[in-house]
Amino acid sequence: MKTFQPKLFLSIKDYNAKKLTNDLIAGLIVAIIALPLSIALAIASGVSPEKGLYTAIVAGFVISLLGGSNVNISGPTAAFATIVAGIVANFGTSGLVIATIMAGIILIIMGFLKLGSLIKYIPYTITTGFTSGIALTIVIGQLKDFFGLTFKEGTHAVETMEKLSAVFASFSTINFQGVVVGLIALLILIVWPKINKKIPGSLIAVIVGVVIVKLFKMNVNTIGDLYTISRSLPAFSLPEIDFSTIKNLVPSAFTIAILAAIESLLSCVVSDGMINDKHNSNTELIAQGAGNIFSGLFGGIPATGAIARTAANVKNGGRTPIAGIVHALVLLLILVVLMPYAAWIPMPVIAAILFMVAYNMCEWRQFVEIVKTAPKSDILVLILTFVLTVVFDLVVAIEIGLLVTLVMFMKRMTDVTKIRSWKNDESEERFKIIPVNTEVFELEGAMFFATTDVLSEIGLKDNTKVVIIRMRNIASLDITALRAIKKIYMHFKNKGVTVLFSHTNSQPMKVMKKAGFYDLVGSNHFADNIDEALRMASKIVE
Repeated sequence: MKTFQPKLFLSIKDYNAKKLTNDLIAGLIVAIIALPLSIALAIASGVSPEKGLYTAIVAGFVISLLGGSNVNISGPTAAFATIVAGIVANFGTSGLVIATIMAGIILIIMGFLKLGSLIKYIPYTITTGFTSGIALTIVIGQLKDFFGLTFKEGTHAVETMEKLSAVFASFSTINFQGVVVGLIALLILIVWPKINKKIPGSLIAVIVGVVIVKLFKMNVNTIGDLYTISRSLPAFSLPEIDFSTIKNLVPSAFTIAILAAIESLLSCVVSDGMINDKHNSNTELIAQGAGNIFSGLFGGIPATGAIARTAANVKNGGRTPIAGIVHALVLLLILVVLMPYAAWIPMPVIAAILFMVAYNMCEWRQFVEIVKTAPKSDILVLILTFVLTVVFDLVVAIEIGLLVTLVMFMKRMTDVTKIRSWKNDESEERFKIIPVNTEVFELEGAMFFATTDVLSEIGLKDNTKVVIIRMRNIASLDITALRAIKKIYMHFKNKGVTVLFSHTNSQPMKVMKKAGFYDLVGSNHFADNIDEALRMASKIVE
């Protein structure tokens, strides 16, 4: 499979009128679904509503044009909401543009380095932990609008815990009319999918919310009360770039890139199963990178593959990237024609939509299952990542989560790595004749920098002339472990003891040869198997 091979150019080879019709219908329906979500996610991210549409239009178009999946739909997603809000609060919209472009460059590099398959090495506990954490931060961030609260003048509420504190401090200002509107919208979002799955519940909730507020002249904040609505087309804009800002935004850019990679490739895997297809992960990463770069340059926010919108695309007949392109073009038309009417949308309705987004993404069932069934170390990583996401931010959560996971992994590898001395009355060994003055030590587990201490357990009996180190169960070796083996070898050699190595696997052998250890020991001291090693030892002691 080629590194960069957009699915669009492959799919048009056998394109026909039927596929075009299906793609047009699917693209239209997905655009209707994406409309309120894009606006809501932009608001949750701390930017103006139209920037969500800019993202869905620009990134959605570019990623469908260049992507490695036939049906993946990209745009703003809830995963980015908290990190984007943090960047905007600390560095402004220009900082967000720089971080988005940097993330796009990182994604393109990942694609050309063929790192698409490496995303699977992000532990499930970490992805579940920060996904659940993001969901909770979205809920906390929308409590103000759902309850119609008025924060005290001068309140600083950027971080999640600051928002939660401000909500409690101002809960006496609750707007019951806003709560009623929010509850009605929430009820529609829950019940409507059971009535009609073709028309998105979020669109119905928006329409009903607008009608109720306008008809009864309710005192409820709308998007127009808080934001200036723009119907202008996405315009190219290059931010002022300085090294200091780039340096400060590197962690955030990497987090955006990793999140975009994880979510987009997960979306591709889900859609592959739905249409019996196979995506090109490296092409998808390159497309995601290009989409984010263009999104940043044209006033958007970070984008990635959206699982729910992709599933809706598939269910409504979309089978080629044309559907994603149609979705972007329909949103462009909506931006120009209908965007001023977005000012009428009540903020409690936006909050209710985001509550449902948070619920659908929280993975609480998987969270509970891990807590019930996983080892304690995995539970620790899950809860730690979840708490850090909520209390601090996603960057800290992923960094600490990965660090703790690596430490736990090394601890597990250390626990299962051991060295065993052969005795003539044990299992396989009882069928082997060990020559006199010969000792056999079998290494088991993983030999790397954290497990070299096990070699210190090698102790020789008096009159030992030959030591056989059996490495059949060692699949990999790093330079630190090799250095420890070399130290043991030189110690025995200085004592006049001959060291033989039995069944050295390909990776350890490659490391030994590259480091010069193989030549130091000599090829005649390496045996293909234990029987050959025992015969060599017998000749030496004789």
